[in-house]
Amino acid sequence: MFRPWRALLMVAALVTLHGLTSVDATVEETCSAASNGDRRVSYDFCVSELNKHRDSPGADIAGLAKVAANVGLNNAGGAVNEMEALLASATRPPPPEDARALRLCEKLYYDMELGFAGAYDEINARNYTAGRQMAADADALVRRCTGGFADAGLRPPEPVVRRSSYAVQMAIVCTAITNLIISP
Repeated sequence: MFRPWRALLMVAALVTLHGLTSVDATVEETCSAASNGDRRVSYDFCVSELNKHRDSPGADIAGLAKVAANVGLNNAGGAVNEMEALLASATRPPPPEDARALRLCEKLYYDMELGFAGAYDEINARNYTAGRQMAADADALVRRCTGGFADAGLRPPEPVVRRSSYAVQMAIVCTAITNLIISP
């Protein structure tokens, strides 16, 4: 005999097991939970940046983790474009030391772009641990980029400073939201 309440209980149990306790999670609720779970998450940054993305309304927690990975990917791609423009500047080409550091950062941000794309794909495939790690790796790439300037005794140009700060924050947000799925 079919009992609809049993089917509902089984679905609820499966959803809870997968950490998707809130299918209708809002950006605000998710960012609040992420900032409660990881003190490095800026609630205001999280809400502001995720709300700008077209896929955020109506997304569940996994969907918002994918949004964070996509936003990180877009930032990394923009950083690569800005660094290419700095290197190709005909009016003010960078000195050789700056050019070496910029080329290193360009490569690292390209790697970061691939990392955030991989995080998106892994989260989409429900391989949350791998997705979380791919997003978290952005922090090490930023440190290597800014370290290249420090090793040369140089200050990174403003676009690198701005993109680096944003990349670290988005990696933290993506990691923290993915943690909500892994350990609800």
